[in-house]
Amino acid sequence: MTTPFVVGVDGPSGSGKSSVSRAIAVHLGGGYLDTGAMYRALTWWCLETGVDLGDADAVIRAATDLPLAMSADPSEPGVVVGETDVTEAIRTSEISAQVSRVATIPEVRVEMQQQQRDLITVIADDHGSVVAEGRDITTVVAPDADVRLLLTASEEARLRRRSAELHGQTDDEAIERTRDEVVRRDQDDSTVSQFLTAADGVVTLDTSDLTFEESVAAALEVVDAARG
Repeated sequence: MTTPFVVGVDGPSGSGKSSVSRAIAVHLGGGYLDTGAMYRALTWWCLETGVDLGDADAVIRAATDLPLAMSADPSEPGVVVGETDVTEAIRTSEISAQVSRVATIPEVRVEMQQQQRDLITVIADDHGSVVAEGRDITTVVAPDADVRLLLTASEEARLRRRSAELHGQTDDEAIERTRDEVVRRDQDDSTVSQFLTAADGVVTLDTSDLTFEESVAAALEVVDAARG
């Protein structure tokens, strides 16, 4: 039996980490885990069940009891909470505006990080490899991953990409509507997570001036070199 191959991808919003991570997973023929979606799912669950996001203890209990199922298919990632498919619901502006209130509770992060480690192990064993992306992956969740990448990009590039994704437009008005979901959220999350600069052993990939295809090619160069 061969040892499962693990890739961890970190970076700020709009750096391309999700789309590039899925492309890497497809290239490897392995599984995929979007850990950021787990925090979004928890936020959705709290709002759906009437948990006060200002009550840290209640949110911690919700994190422990969260009935979460994650699809490991990079071509069709999905998130189910209980019996509800929330794949699209967790991407709404409402969830984006609230998720940092959940994700910045230290005890919630500890609980979710352990769930993420468990999922990485299961997916890697099932698929032979896994690409996990999100906050803390390269430093806390999977510091021993075979490849650790930090994708970054200029604020302008990140706002433009996320604006196109959320609103289908990149004009000044659309970008300003997007700013809170990108810049403010990164500022909030950076109080509990280091994802703007690479830790020792983490390869930085600046995608500011790269197309999606170029970003994927640069990431795969690092991954394939590690695979030998």
